[in-house]
Amino acid sequence: MRRPHVLLLHVILAAALASALLPVPAVRAQSRIKALIERLRGEGVPEGIAKTNGRIEATQVDVSSKYAGRLSEVSVKEGDEVTAGQVVARIASPEYEAQLRAAQAQVLRARQALAEAEALIAQRRSDQILARTDAERGKNLVQKGYLSQQVFDQRNAKADAADAALKAAEAQRDQAEFAIRASEADAEQVKAILVDLVLLAPRSGRVQYQLARAGEVVAPGTRVLTILDLSDVYMTIYLPAAQAGKLALGDEARIILDPVPQYVIPATIGFVAADAQFTPKTVETADEREKLVFRVKLQVDRDLLAKYHRQVKTGVRGLGFVRTSPEARWPDALVVKLP
Repeated sequence: MRRPHVLLLHVILAAALASALLPVPAVRAQSRIKALIERLRGEGVPEGIAKTNGRIEATQVDVSSKYAGRLSEVSVKEGDEVTAGQVVARIASPEYEAQLRAAQAQVLRARQALAEAEALIAQRRSDQILARTDAERGKNLVQKGYLSQQVFDQRNAKADAADAALKAAEAQRDQAEFAIRASEADAEQVKAILVDLVLLAPRSGRVQYQLARAGEVVAPGTRVLTILDLSDVYMTIYLPAAQAGKLALGDEARIILDPVPQYVIPATIGFVAADAQFTPKTVETADEREKLVFRVKLQVDRDLLAKYHRQVKTGVRGLGFVRTSPEARWPDALVVKLP
């Protein structure tokens, strides 16, 4: 059985051999990165500057189905770049298309009823004019004794009936107009449903998750895709009250990411939570005794994101630096440095 110090000697020799086998440039690059990490993550942060862990996040937008149906097509996949308004999926709609045809047929029927009502109005108006004319003539004839009172009363009754028939025809026309508006509204409603069955990207960004596939039946509100808005990227950090209370919205900040510690990314303070919360388990603060911290967002500039949007990834961890004093100056290690 080997002794512990012998095992340790074997490990050191193996590490030395591995370092010797690496190319010289790779060894130098690793040592430079290691030195940079130690320098930036050291405890020598100037006074007036706070440092804490954080994670890169971006605004997520869900593309969901408003109505139930079967997905006939999903035209994008995870990792694809999409633009606002781009068609990303379609839901089959044979039932709604049949409803639209029925509603359109109802519109035609109502318009035909309107045409018939208007023709009937013209006829009833003509009958009214004739009946009123006969009644007016009969009045003079009765006064001269050429027409009996009974015949005159019949003419008046006929004129009154003609008036009522005209009003009934006009009511029929109004009913036909209401039917047209109602059937057109039904058709517009079905058309709106058909429009909503074509799923569009609400924002430009990158497809983060594809949660449903073509051929699957989705319920109302089912998420089909999740899109990352790469124009709204930020690092979320947590600071104790003593530091968060000194921050100013819009002030400069710095971000250093674990995968690329050689770069210093500029940011601004875009949000400071109004309410304190308990320290999340995944975040460590400088003072473990402080259990309440404030959430702060370090917003990355949109123009910078547009330039490097293909390199932007969420979930990457790193360090966030903020100034708790407006007189504090950024040290050389935190001067902006980009690829």
